[in-house]
Amino acid sequence: MPSTGAAQGLVPPPDAKWCVLPSSDVRSRPCSGEKGMEFKGWTDQKIDRRAAERAVMGGKPGGKGMQAGFRRKMVAIGMAALCLAFLVPVASGQAARVSQTSRPAPAVQPPAVPTPAPTPDHAGPDSAARDHGASDWKSTEQGAVRLLSAVTAVGEGADVQLGLEFKLKPGWKIYWRSPGDAGFPPSIDWKGSDNLAEAVMSWPAPHRFSVSGLETMGYKDEVVLPLIVRLNESGQAASLRAAVDFLTCDVLCVPQHAELQLDLPAGPAEATSHAHLISRFQAQVPGDGARQGLSLVSARATGSGALQVVVAANPPLADPDLFIERADQFQFSRPVVRRLQGGRRIEFEANPVPNTGEGDLFDKPLTLTVVDGNRGMEVVSDVSPAEPGARLPKVIAMLGVALLGGFILNLMPCVLPVLSIKILGLIGQAGAARSSIRSRFLASAAGIIASFLVLAAAATGVKAAGSAVGWGIQFQQPLFLVAMISIITLFSANLFGFFEIGLPSFASRLGGGRSDPDGLAAHFASGAFATLLATPCSAPFLGTAVGFALAQGALEIFAIFAALGVGMALPYFAIALWPQAAQRLPRPGRWMLLLRRLLGGVMLATVGWLLLVVSSEAGTQAAILIGMVMLAMLAILGLGGRLAVPLRIVLVVVGVLGAGVLASGQAPRPAATQPPSDLKGLWTPFDRDLLARSVAEGKVVFVDVTADWCITCQVNKATVVYRGKVAQTLAGGGILAMEADWTRPDDSIAAYLAGFGRYGIPFNAVYGPGAPDGIALPELLTEDAVMTALAKARKAS
Repeated sequence: MPSTGAAQGLVPPPDAKWCVLPSSDVRSRPCSGEKGMEFKGWTDQKIDRRAAERAVMGGKPGGKGMQAGFRRKMVAIGMAALCLAFLVPVASGQAARVSQTSRPAPAVQPPAVPTPAPTPDHAGPDSAARDHGASDWKSTEQGAVRLLSAVTAVGEGADVQLGLEFKLKPGWKIYWRSPGDAGFPPSIDWKGSDNLAEAVMSWPAPHRFSVSGLETMGYKDEVVLPLIVRLNESGQAASLRAAVDFLTCDVLCVPQHAELQLDLPAGPAEATSHAHLISRFQAQVPGDGARQGLSLVSARATGSGALQVVVAANPPLADPDLFIERADQFQFSRPVVRRLQGGRRIEFEANPVPNTGEGDLFDKPLTLTVVDGNRGMEVVSDVSPAEPGARLPKVIAMLGVALLGGFILNLMPCVLPVLSIKILGLIGQAGAARSSIRSRFLASAAGIIASFLVLAAAATGVKAAGSAVGWGIQFQQPLFLVAMISIITLFSANLFGFFEIGLPSFASRLGGGRSDPDGLAAHFASGAFATLLATPCSAPFLGTAVGFALAQGALEIFAIFAALGVGMALPYFAIALWPQAAQRLPRPGRWMLLLRRLLGGVMLATVGWLLLVVSSEAGTQAAILIGMVMLAMLAILGLGGRLAVPLRIVLVVVGVLGAGVLASGQAPRPAATQPPSDLKGLWTPFDRDLLARSVAEGKVVFVDVTADWCITCQVNKATVVYRGKVAQTLAGGGILAMEADWTRPDDSIAAYLAGFGRYGIPFNAVYGPGAPDGIALPELLTEDAVMTALAKARKAS
């Protein structure tokens, strides 16, 4: 879509900005108040939504330029078909396009040209001298670009060596053909050229830029992208028209457009003063490695699901790097490099980035580019599967971690409502036969494990569909919350004695052939319900286990989730193995009626918390409606005939007052999450652009990923963030506190978490001069952990 201003023939002001929203292309208006990305300047090109979402800051992050993107597939702007456009000669004036994504380096070899003495090129961007071997410079505030020719005329052959030269001002960069986490590469449209059949671009070895956990590849200062153009008619003059689109980034990102023109006359091909410059960058285009003493030994998957690439080098490599590309843009993390045998053997290991590609790691070939200074190698290789049994030790270790994490989950506040019911049931078992106690607790354990397997199946399906997946994300859906509120309301009504939970006949037979609310099916359901309530909580070791599982295949996901279920069910197994514990408890009596009502109050408090979550997700009107429906449900289930009039009046008044609070739109958050008065206005909304810019400016940043439905998040704030030294440090200034609210689904927050290998919350990280890529904190915060991370982040690296 052409820009609105360009379509109407308007002339924009110099500071005009483009706003790219998630549901649109380009709008010529400011982005204030909207979750979009801003582009400074004016452009006629179409801004692709996904490309814009992933555009990133340059060597230094931030600014109100193009917002940092998230680890997604990059689509180049304005590239409708940038492969070899025509495979047969076309009539004069037809379009030919650069094939800028060919992997490996193009088979078309640079034509032989006379080698001149390496004289310096003095015609810089500010020079007014006319250079007949190059187009005019197209200069901007960020740098300049022009088209070079290695020869003065086309000569007798069909191919001509050109170069696209960029000279960038300090701090600015452009992108490689595979830009990484964000950005887009230069592209050329040759429409309007005469006597041009096709053009092939080569890519010198790139540099890696790391900014706040984002990895991008590109060029800074000066680069020439070698071009080989093939003529329709050999020996005939060629008129070249190149429309170049590229992105320059520093503190902000500016998309650029340059119209370049270069005419090559017929005649003998003599070397120009640019031939040496083009040849120098042509030599930096990685080849098969033979001339550089480089060879690929192996590329295989490891036992943990990572990619391991082994390279042999003679002479040794000093500071190698590896760039990994796949046709479907399956992305990988920055590789860990191991120099073995004095640098003659290099092992690279990189983890696949979740939700960036489809299929298994080894089902498609990879393009592997190894770079070490001026030496480089580019090869296309299949990935061998992991050796049998290689993954087993890592999986076994994670099963142990999952078992421990599942057990600790019993101590989290989310599980307390159901655990209280289980305690009541345990008391009710006093005096019962050991076999009855054993079977009922085993049924509860089975319900827990079965529900974890259901979660594993759901996670596998969501992951296969390419959507973001994480621990507890079902609480982001209002319909799920409504279902949970209804179920908990029924449980509370049961505890108040309004009705008994009866089961269908087929379920009753599972409990021994009678309609017994205390039968096996009821215990199985209580176990499954405990799992559902546990998902808004995280626990030590839980995040590690879930993160490992969701980065693996379906088999590992089911195994890890099953271990989590077994860990959470361990207390139930303990009672099943030692039923005497139930027999030693006091026998049921009138005191149990008071206990049941107390636990019913706990369940109603849980309903109130979930209504607050609904209010933040779907609005206060929805929360009011749901609350009224729940009150009506309680009345239908027996409030009218079983309770005294005063109690009925109290319930109505409480319901009306609660609805009034929600209707006012001022429903208070739980007291535990309210900051003290000196921390009012502490949090700044999460913005990766602001985060990156702040880190580049040397500031310390504290990031809190939270949600209204995440109880552990609120506990962390109440016990650590809003108390003691941490609260004093945050209130003292000098630290930017950013809050990422994940109450509702947000792909940007999910991508941010995935960058740390996390798939659930709470999550906290600290950035600063000493930790530009961030320090991830444990799920359960402690004052020492936070203060230590803040001190480390302050230190200049």
